[in-house]
Amino acid sequence: MADAILNSGDTAWMLISTALVVLMTVPGVALFYGGLTKKINVLNTMFMSLSAFAITSIIWVLYGYPMAFGGGDIMGFIGSPVNMFLNGVGVDQLATLAPTIPEFVYIAFQMTFAAITIALVSGALVGRMKFSSWMAFVILWISLVYIPIAHWVWGGGWLFQMGALDFAGGTVVHINSGVAALALAILIGKRKDTKLLPHNLGYSVIGAALLWFGWFGFNAGSALTAGGLAGSAFIVTNTATAAAMISWIIIDYLKTGKPTLLGAISGAVAGLVAITPAAGFVTVQAAVVIGLVTSVVSYFAISYMKTKLGYDDALDVFGIHGMSGLWGALATGLFAAPFINALGTGAFYGNPEQIVTQVIAVAAVAGYSFVVTLILGKIIDLTIGLRVDDKAEIDGLDTNLHEETGYRI
Repeated sequence: MADAILNSGDTAWMLISTALVVLMTVPGVALFYGGLTKKINVLNTMFMSLSAFAITSIIWVLYGYPMAFGGGDIMGFIGSPVNMFLNGVGVDQLATLAPTIPEFVYIAFQMTFAAITIALVSGALVGRMKFSSWMAFVILWISLVYIPIAHWVWGGGWLFQMGALDFAGGTVVHINSGVAALALAILIGKRKDTKLLPHNLGYSVIGAALLWFGWFGFNAGSALTAGGLAGSAFIVTNTATAAAMISWIIIDYLKTGKPTLLGAISGAVAGLVAITPAAGFVTVQAAVVIGLVTSVVSYFAISYMKTKLGYDDALDVFGIHGMSGLWGALATGLFAAPFINALGTGAFYGNPEQIVTQVIAVAAVAGYSFVVTLILGKIIDLTIGLRVDDKAEIDGLDTNLHEETGYRI
């Protein structure tokens, strides 16, 4: 671009945002999930997030970024295979999709989104998946599910061309991970003991706090500049999260008569998820509505739909990320305000067609993620096996798979 000029302020903000999103995965997701599991599986649960981050980091620089964002477009499905292994990307080269920051900064920022997406999936599978199978799944899933969907929505693919709105990952990250978690949970089957009381809720509170903190890089960073849009995304992210936490506390009061800390942090994460696709498009007032409603949506999914359908999503990845992501994506189609961001106009501002586009995006991402995840999971199951044996599951994966223990008492 002839008018593209490096902006040091934008570059500094995007480096900080990238580091914040790294913090969300390790240690954020690792601690959040680790505290919710049994103490005999705490290290294995954390290890799944750590290993997912490492594997994705390598895939992304080898071929992930070029296929998702780096080249042209092959039939709207995937990017052209150019600059593989990042060959030809110069130190001073500016990003095509973020023309005021270096390409390498944009590559790193997008890598963190891929890493946290697959790390989120692990929550559905804690306590019963082989670690070798998890590592194989990460490679296949990032390559065949995440990369194409990222291209569809953000990299110039067919949903991007259609005008689907997803500011920071409602479809690409949350619906994608939530539906994949559901598919794999169905395939791998129920745990021997489906009762799961958090062994260290303190870990989970710290993890949730790190997620809340890091999410400002996730959402406000997706403005790709250090300006007014980043500021707007920042404030609506915090507002929706606070509203969702309050909403979940109220639901707890109404249902059980007692508020719970687990409910409060679940509500906060649901709020963070729901505002993600809308963060750069909606007003503060809309953020309040999005946050208040999303806890109802996720609470219903966890308390009623999960029981009715009988799937064993251990840490409710689908109930929180999948369902709140769904609500957030649709809410973006309702509340997107052109005076916040000229790229998005929702139904309440005279563009009801945007809802149709959002429904198509949600259905396409969910359908593709579910089907391909099932296929990949089945291939792994038929070759090296998905699930640990009964003894390992009962005794715990920390000692059986890693010969380690989180606690020596």
